[in-house]
Amino acid sequence: MKIVARNIPPRAAWALEQAGVHPLLARLFAARGVAAKDELDDGLARLLPPASLKGANEAAVLLADAMAQAKKLCIVADYDCDGATACAVAVRGLRLLGAKHVSYLVPDRVVDGYGLTAPIAQRVKASGADVLITVDNGIASVDGVRVARELGLQVLVTDHHLPGPELPDAEVIVNPNQPGCDFESKSIAGVGVMFYVLLALRAELRQRGAFDAASQPKLDALLPLVALGTVADVVKLDANNRRLVAQGLKRVRAGALPPGMGSLFTVAGRNAAVATTFDFGFALGPRINAAGRLSDMTLGIECLLTDDPARAEELARTLDGINRERREIEGEMREQAFDIAESLFDEGDEPPPAICVFDPDFHEGVVGIVASRIKDKLHRPSFVFAASQAPGKEHELKGSGRSIPGFHLRDALDLVAKRYPGVLLRFGGHAMAAGCTIAEEHFDAFEQGLNEVAQEWLDAATLTRRLDTDGPLPPEYRRTDVVEVLHREVWGQGFAPPTFSEEVEVVSQRLVGEKHLALKLKHQGQPVDGIWFGHTEPLPQRVLLAFRLDADEWQGVRRVRFLVEGAEL
Repeated sequence: MKIVARNIPPRAAWALEQAGVHPLLARLFAARGVAAKDELDDGLARLLPPASLKGANEAAVLLADAMAQAKKLCIVADYDCDGATACAVAVRGLRLLGAKHVSYLVPDRVVDGYGLTAPIAQRVKASGADVLITVDNGIASVDGVRVARELGLQVLVTDHHLPGPELPDAEVIVNPNQPGCDFESKSIAGVGVMFYVLLALRAELRQRGAFDAASQPKLDALLPLVALGTVADVVKLDANNRRLVAQGLKRVRAGALPPGMGSLFTVAGRNAAVATTFDFGFALGPRINAAGRLSDMTLGIECLLTDDPARAEELARTLDGINRERREIEGEMREQAFDIAESLFDEGDEPPPAICVFDPDFHEGVVGIVASRIKDKLHRPSFVFAASQAPGKEHELKGSGRSIPGFHLRDALDLVAKRYPGVLLRFGGHAMAAGCTIAEEHFDAFEQGLNEVAQEWLDAATLTRRLDTDGPLPPEYRRTDVVEVLHREVWGQGFAPPTFSEEVEVVSQRLVGEKHLALKLKHQGQPVDGIWFGHTEPLPQRVLLAFRLDADEWQGVRRVRFLVEGAEL
């Protein structure tokens, strides 16, 4: 591993500090591209205007007309946390704005696969709906949209994924990544796109005289859900996304959150009053995602929709139980997958340029998580496959992949598809995460094709694990109040949590729980505790460590500790 300190533009850091930003935060923000204090203004007035999102105004007219004619609206969701929160935002928001008939349908990961398919369009029609609204999917559903239109449904697609060569023939498409859209935040999550459609709808209804600025429904009640989905989908936290998340966090901390979110905090053992983006990404998000992986995402959506505290508590406990089951399945699969991955190369040798793993006993709902674990361990683009559980598709393998910086996974799949025609039945995704379906007999061909592309695209620099940090931690900031200052800010994908690095002395080290390294360190001559979760190898007496600041409590006293992220050995 190579530990690299970020460049901190001194003028930007000085300007932020002069404008009243905490000196340490001024350094951190400057290193992440913030040049002036007004960029840190997270007020709702600073959000990008809905009118700049192509299709938002047209969607507002379509929905306002449908509501005026008492048409029945049906949301077609997706089975991850972004899709679940987008669905909850759509249902709650439309009802808040006066829609009388709003239902939803969420595909089953195993039976239906991803997106708006022809059978789902038929189910929506059979439910009696007039208008079909996709959230977090639909931009690739050319056939599904065509069938829906043939059945007489109006179709509104709201999505954030990259479009393919052909756009679906929907009445309206709202997607910042569609051709001709000038919306600056290309990385907005699916839940954010739906929130923007609701903002545009409210403006349209206001113009029609449904209410005035003083009496209009307050959509800010939806922001906790928007924040959760945005963080859980690991989209880049650009300035607009950071504002959405910051606004959601403020409301969560003030106790203004849906009962289901509150119950999820409780079952996860987290305190909503001091909520952070870590809680969204590592406590609430996985519990909602577990429903889509192992059971039925309706559970997750119902948990976010209910206003009954007892029902919310019951659903949150159910989701927590499913997440425990997911962790058990993942743990067994991970060990098995590591064994298979490590059998692909001899001990002491470098791993192959890409890793492909399959076992007939793998569970398709967990392949993405396991691929991520292999990628983290071996620092290689990694795909994990499971046999399809869909009726009549038993000969197919469904794979999920995770990548490393510098290797665009979806583009790699596109090249494999061109070089090995017929091997990839379906594929899609992004730079860092992608999925595909292949026939079991073509696993070896896929593995060969992906390794060929990886061999060509990856060089020694890309294959070296790199950890960007904020350099040394000035000793005067090794305080619990500073930890709290850092925790209050919005950190995440593209706006990395503060990670410091410097050489420290290892005074003592021991294993705890058989898989974590507990450390007694000397940082600039002063003692401090440290822990390296999931790491068991001993460290030398002096070592360059990368670490995050945390605080733990022992016998009523809060103390700073270092959460170790990596070491340059």
